[in-house]
Amino acid sequence: MITIQNLTFKYKKQDALFTDLSFEQQNGNIVGLLGKNGAGKSTLLQLISGLLKPQQGELSINGYKPFDRNPNFLADIYMVSEEFSFPSITIGVYIKATAPLYPKFDYGKMNNILKEFELDAKKNLNKLSHGQRKKFLIAFALATNCSLLILDEPTNGLDIPSKSLFRKILVSSVSDEQLVLISTHQVKDIETIIDKIVVLDEGKIVYNETVLDISQQWQFKTVASLSGIENLIYQEKCIGGHRIILSSNLEGETEIDIELLFNAIIHKVTLKSESHAV
Repeated sequence: MITIQNLTFKYKKQDALFTDLSFEQQNGNIVGLLGKNGAGKSTLLQLISGLLKPQQGELSINGYKPFDRNPNFLADIYMVSEEFSFPSITIGVYIKATAPLYPKFDYGKMNNILKEFELDAKKNLNKLSHGQRKKFLIAFALATNCSLLILDEPTNGLDIPSKSLFRKILVSSVSDEQLVLISTHQVKDIETIIDKIVVLDEGKIVYNETVLDISQQWQFKTVASLSGIENLIYQEKCIGGHRIILSSNLEGETEIDIELLFNAIIHKVTLKSESHAV
């Protein structure tokens, strides 16, 4: 569980990145954290994981203050960073040396995911491609069974088949007792697996809705012309016409276009329900 109340953070000689930031998220969700470059996503992930300390406010992860670096906290959180490095050892040696740090580590799950990703435990990590090393990190993260998994740009470096496999493995590997926080610019890679969308803009959380609520409130379509369109909320030109967001009606739910939704939010279009507005 993530609880943030009235948090303030700034880097030295810079204006405050976060001022009076509040956010709460229960376990049992796969959350997509979206935002433009410079919005503060990476900084927020580092605060949550205990790599940075806020100047003011309260930050609690599963009852622990992250920057205290309590061993019980560290044993129940795992972060896959966008940038990473490994010692010159094999996959098997890395698992043997590192897995004991995580009490809930599942060796069977690890082996199964390695097989699905076609990774050989005898291979030296530093002789693998960037995409293969990323797949290993994802596999290791899922095998830890930590209550909080943080994935920063997890699909960067993965080819198209690997991205599809990543989605399949992630959904089948996490439980209702876990919280998965995915920060990414590649929204198409995660739109079928997340159940909540959080948008960070200019140091503030400007949108926080479940996918279910979004699908019930709005419809996403591509049309040849805007003529005769009612209840139009937002539109963008595309090849062959327009991508549009409409208020929901009796026609039923449509597939959510997260990229279009994100652009609408960044353009300050009101897309919040009264019951779930941030």
